[in-house]
Amino acid sequence: MPKRSPARKKLIDAALELFSNQGVTETTTRQIADRAGVNEVTIFRQFGNKHGLMLAAIEETEVLSNVGEALLQQAREVSGLDQALRDYANGRLEALESMPDFVRSLVGESGQYAPEHRQAIGRELTQANRFVAQYLDAAIQRGQLQTTLSAENIASLLNSLILGYAVLEFTSGVHLLWRDRQDFLENLVGLFLRGAVQSPASDTYNANQSPAPQTVTVNVQPDIVEDLPAPLVHDLLRQGKERGQQDYALIYVLFGAGLSPVEVAALERQHHSCDRTQQLLRIPSTMPGNAAPRMVPINQWIMGKRYGSYQKNPLTQWLKNRKDDSPSLFINEADNPLTVEAIAERWQACTRKFGSDLTIQQAQPTWRVDMLVRGMSLDNLSLLTGVSGKDLAPYVERARVKTALDQAVQLDQKRPGDAGNSDLD
Repeated sequence: MPKRSPARKKLIDAALELFSNQGVTETTTRQIADRAGVNEVTIFRQFGNKHGLMLAAIEETEVLSNVGEALLQQAREVSGLDQALRDYANGRLEALESMPDFVRSLVGESGQYAPEHRQAIGRELTQANRFVAQYLDAAIQRGQLQTTLSAENIASLLNSLILGYAVLEFTSGVHLLWRDRQDFLENLVGLFLRGAVQSPASDTYNANQSPAPQTVTVNVQPDIVEDLPAPLVHDLLRQGKERGQQDYALIYVLFGAGLSPVEVAALERQHHSCDRTQQLLRIPSTMPGNAAPRMVPINQWIMGKRYGSYQKNPLTQWLKNRKDDSPSLFINEADNPLTVEAIAERWQACTRKFGSDLTIQQAQPTWRVDMLVRGMSLDNLSLLTGVSGKDLAPYVERARVKTALDQAVQLDQKRPGDAGNSDLD
């Protein structure tokens, strides 16, 4: 980027102000020079013409200024792709919102620019897009993720959606598409995590050969999937206990509260509370699809077996024995919050000996079906999960089937007659 001399800065600031107030087309180089207090010849010497000045203004605004260097620094700090997407989108929207009039003018009058000027704008955006792609690729590589799209394609779609949202906000006073910017950001991140990311790389368990890559599904909101039987759930909890306090607490929360990996990743210590009569988690309102915070109980009984009490259980023991100051409920070795990908990897480590077809999404339906089997009404389950009764209907049917199977087993155990009446005698 050219060094910003005092005259250059004055001209760019004056141009941005006039472009914003009266549009690019209606602004003349004479007006810009007069506003900046410099000779009009300086514009032609430094920028060639008005549109050259416009390109310089675009390049040196917060939207594109130092974007490569800034993103390179951020790439070293982000803990996962979800954070990378959210931080970048939020930063670009804040920059665009600092100059709404200029964005309106730039977009609204673009059809009047000469082809070479439109091409020049396209080149600037393309260069910025490459920086974004490098930034996202760093997060993808760090999380060992497999993606259905290239980093450049993800960056292109991301920037298109961000600009589209900004234009909609700046040109429409009222719309009902998003509650607010936070709502847009959360859905934007969820869209890319579900649509562009297939899985993080992990290891398959094989006692006779070296580990090989394996798929770990980490959808933000999974489709209806099969719940797990009680014996397997208890085996998974025992496996988590063997791996350590945090993994034990993590598996306990997944099966005891029925949360998704995204919800678990967002939890902080402040969201947990317990006393002699209950243990609760408050799910933050910033989660996708949640209109307000909601409370969810953590059961002490999971699939017919009690895991401690409300005040002494795998989660409270994990929190009690921690020595760090991190506010997050679950953390990595650097005391940073566990990402969705890291949670999926820990799940895989706990489940690999039981087969590669076990996915972390199965914990949530297992909890929901268990609640229905134990007598919870559909309306109350809808309140706890934030999911409509219509979307919970498949779990109701699964609970009925499970109840019928349990009844059949009990009847078989209590059948009349004695062993002497067996057909095998």
